[in-house]
Amino acid sequence: MRFDERFLDEIKTRLRPSDVIGKSVKLRKQGREFVGLSPFTKEKTPSFYVNDDKGQFFDFSSGKSGDIITFLQETERLTFSEAVERLAAEAGIALPAVDPRAAETEKKRQGLSDWLELAAQWFEAELRRPVARDARAYLERRGLPESEWSRFRLGFSPSGRTALKDYLIAKGARPAELVDAGLLIAPEDGGQPYDRFRDRIIFPITDPRGRIVSFGGRAMDPQARAKYLNGPETSVFHKGHNLYGLAEARKILAAAPAGEEVPLVVVEGYMDVIACQRAGIAGVAAMGTALGEDQMEMLWRHHPEPTLCFDGDRAGRQAAARAMDRALPLLKPGKSFKFALVEGGKDPDEVLREQGPAALKQQLAQTTPFVEALFIRERDAEPTDTPERKAGLKVRLRKLAASIADPDLAQAYKEDLLGRFEQLSPTSQPVYTVGAAAREMSRQRWKGGRSEVRAGATQEVKDATERMRRSPKSLAAALALTAVRDPHVLDETIELVDRFGFGDEKLNQLAQELVQLRYEADHLEGEVAIRRLQAKGFDRTFLAGLEREAKRAGVSAPFMAEAGDRARRLWREAFDLLVQLEALERAVDEAVRDLPRDKDSTTLINLKVERDQLRRLINSDWANEGKPAARPVLPH
Repeated sequence: MRFDERFLDEIKTRLRPSDVIGKSVKLRKQGREFVGLSPFTKEKTPSFYVNDDKGQFFDFSSGKSGDIITFLQETERLTFSEAVERLAAEAGIALPAVDPRAAETEKKRQGLSDWLELAAQWFEAELRRPVARDARAYLERRGLPESEWSRFRLGFSPSGRTALKDYLIAKGARPAELVDAGLLIAPEDGGQPYDRFRDRIIFPITDPRGRIVSFGGRAMDPQARAKYLNGPETSVFHKGHNLYGLAEARKILAAAPAGEEVPLVVVEGYMDVIACQRAGIAGVAAMGTALGEDQMEMLWRHHPEPTLCFDGDRAGRQAAARAMDRALPLLKPGKSFKFALVEGGKDPDEVLREQGPAALKQQLAQTTPFVEALFIRERDAEPTDTPERKAGLKVRLRKLAASIADPDLAQAYKEDLLGRFEQLSPTSQPVYTVGAAAREMSRQRWKGGRSEVRAGATQEVKDATERMRRSPKSLAAALALTAVRDPHVLDETIELVDRFGFGDEKLNQLAQELVQLRYEADHLEGEVAIRRLQAKGFDRTFLAGLEREAKRAGVSAPFMAEAGDRARRLWREAFDLLVQLEALERAVDEAVRDLPRDKDSTTLINLKVERDQLRRLINSDWANEGKPAARPVLPH
């Protein structure tokens, strides 16, 4: 049986490690930790520590560490499933229902995992053979001695086209399995599969529990088309759901003395992760992709405020900006990020080689809070030497604060960002001001963040205004209906859907149920989802009404006329547009409320203009208006 992370977290929340481990190891309290004799080695002086706050144990005598599941696996030789089932019973939590299809999928996954592990062992052995002489020399030049190779399970793939394939087939593997595992490439013309990794240094990629799920390879040939190559998406590996080095980083965090804050640092490359971990810093990487929502949630499960350390070049700054935009809606009290920049345009690997571990730790400890980094990014985006440009900065700051889902944190960010804004050098007189009467009229017209139809307006104007007012509701219905029919559209935005819903409070409960269904099942067909929703009270009448409302979305929902990957991509883009619109609506509301204190109404006017532009975009065929194919980011 496969268990999702939320189920495992619930078990760990209910059970204290000291209680579970204390049943087989005699523990005594020592400060904020518990200490006892190692259950893994014979010792006279206690070196086994349990920390309830971190949910981890660490044994200095054997080097083993982990959580309560790992402890039962190590001490009682239980499988992972057996350990989880035992702890679930102890915590009083019912096991999830067994899905026959999911069980078959898990059986297949386990088979692929076995071949991946065998491949890792073969890569490791190849690194120590004559064929890998240049690879060994490269690692030595990078300051990574042979004594460290085993710790990170580094390997080498020779240049032969079928070297790994021949080895694994001799062990009983079928070529199709190795293609599914990402180890072989199947030619489109139907030719024989061949090794994916050739003449490369191999970096195994593991899941949080240390099981190998894929590989990354660094080319030895300087003329290779791809300097770094990662394995493809498979049934056991999803780039957006994994972080390179997380299993080792968890050990470093668990081994930290009580009361000592150890940073969790996100860097850019494999060698940077290894450099951090060799220096005693819990480092991870997103493997060449932008840091996604799922990866952020993984980070927050292990540290309340991870540090993002990107290179100081243009690409690094862009990566930091994308991370800010993706993280902003997800921030909440106790969950944020910090930013660090190593000096001199170097990366962590260079700092470790040239200056040593102490220098790397010292540089990564010099961090900038999220709110400050956000303000600096916006302030430096363009000059603020005219009233118009300064007003533009204020508009952007308000929008960014309003995009935070947590209302208390959104208010705190707004106050902080606008406080920093007020400290900027003053400009000339504002371009446009309004008096008390105009402010009152504005408040009446924009009450609740929605425009009201003026008295005496023609029926045509009333109809147009009504269509504008209803449009987000119709788009929300289209988004929700598509998610009911194809729950997998939620996969890349599931955390945002969990917090924002579909942009209509009438659909909030439906959004929560769909999110829960996706967390409970990896493979969820539309008909199954509909039956589960009907059992939750969303009857056919509700679904029929949802379909009627969705049809009114028209060109604002092009994903409903598509299928497959294109439909899912368009759905995600439309959802992001809706999130942006909701952020703008909140920013307009905030600006209206602040009018009595803010003599300059330029900010409000600009926000309304941008909000109305986005409304018009949503009502147009935005998918064919030259929009980039990539998902739009939150406004900045």
